[in-house]
Amino acid sequence: MQGLMQEWPLLCHKILDHAAKHHPTREIVSRSVEGPIVRTNYVEIRKRALKVAQLLAREGFKPGDRIGTLAWNTGNHIEAWYGIMGMGGVYHTLNPRLFTEQIAWIMNDAEDQALFTDLTFMPIVEKIASAIKSLKKVIVLTDGAHMPETALPNVVAYEDWLAGADGDFDWLAVGEGDAAGMCYTSGTTGNPKGVLYSHRSNVLHAMMACMPDAMGISARDTILPIVPMFHANAWGLGQSGPMIGAKLVMPGGKMDGASVYELLDTEKVTFSAAVPTVWLMLLQHLEATGAKLPY
Repeated sequence: MQGLMQEWPLLCHKILDHAAKHHPTREIVSRSVEGPIVRTNYVEIRKRALKVAQLLAREGFKPGDRIGTLAWNTGNHIEAWYGIMGMGGVYHTLNPRLFTEQIAWIMNDAEDQALFTDLTFMPIVEKIASAIKSLKKVIVLTDGAHMPETALPNVVAYEDWLAGADGDFDWLAVGEGDAAGMCYTSGTTGNPKGVLYSHRSNVLHAMMACMPDAMGISARDTILPIVPMFHANAWGLGQSGPMIGAKLVMPGGKMDGASVYELLDTEKVTFSAAVPTVWLMLLQHLEATGAKLPY
């Protein structure tokens, strides 16, 4: 005899569905690469992620395809993540701090089929794109007004691309053991090695991260994930934040002390995550200006 209560697979898109249903107006605040602060919410993030999934499927990308992201922590990156997973793809977070030859090697080894990238990293993309034999499309996370001129083929501005979808799409029913994300180690372990996160592992990690003896976060929190999404899924905050319906504050590419302090102060952040280097820069800013952290 089996207990069939809540018999459904642990899939990452269910996290976003939950956030949009139960925390619809909770904010996701991003410092955009173009400069302005951009505000959205979980309902809008879900709508746009569905458009990402719809367009990728329409253009022939298939379940199991690796889709690269070379991007900062922003709401657009979150949308791309869930859109990729929602059509059965595997998001592949790339570390822009590696040498370009290493990024190219990793993309070729993973056989990335498409790439979402921020404006910041277009020089890297232009340098390596021709060497990535599997690469079919590059989506630049910006609008037409900020789209740079490029000689690369099959490049499109994200906002223009999204305008071609209505979001009428059903998340693909993949298995919970199927790969959802991929990340390569760097020089810390010798030769780069690809590691796959399953839908199940992402969901379980998100649940455990929220618990009191882990991060101890809840819907009452405002979370600033400074640790990059290309660094172990921003320590899972891209899933645990939406799971509990927390407000997310995404720092974009500015992680200097003054920029981090501005977000901590104006958005009244209650929980953040970053490596010690970032906190040292923040401390230097506080000492130089006499500013105090919010509490």
